[in-house]
Amino acid sequence: MDKIYILHNNRCGKSRAALKLLEESGKPFEIINYLEGVLSAKDIAELLKKLNIKALELIRVKEDAFQVHKNKNYSEEEWLQILEKEPKLIERPILYTNTKALIGRPTEKVEEFLKQL
Repeated sequence: MDKIYILHNNRCGKSRAALKLLEESGKPFEIINYLEGVLSAKDIAELLKKLNIKALELIRVKEDAFQVHKNKNYSEEEWLQILEKEPKLIERPILYTNTKALIGRPTEKVEEFLKQL
């Protein structure tokens, strides 16, 4: 069984709910406190491949930090650099394994993801 990783923000209710489901599943997992700047642009690019989305689709557009970037025509690489420098812009929670990933909103998606593992 692949280890499950969760990009977690303890201040987020959805993230706490996903973590609780992980704990209840009994499956091995590791918490990644992504707000500490542990994800490189390369890590984020790999995550985007697993999610099958573009960087802009991973961004929390309601975050104040996004306002300085909106309406800019950044390249994918530029967005990756921004997300590396400003991890609070990354949607949460995200669960992933070596082969697949999921943005855990709504929480029912997390339940389905765990059933598939």
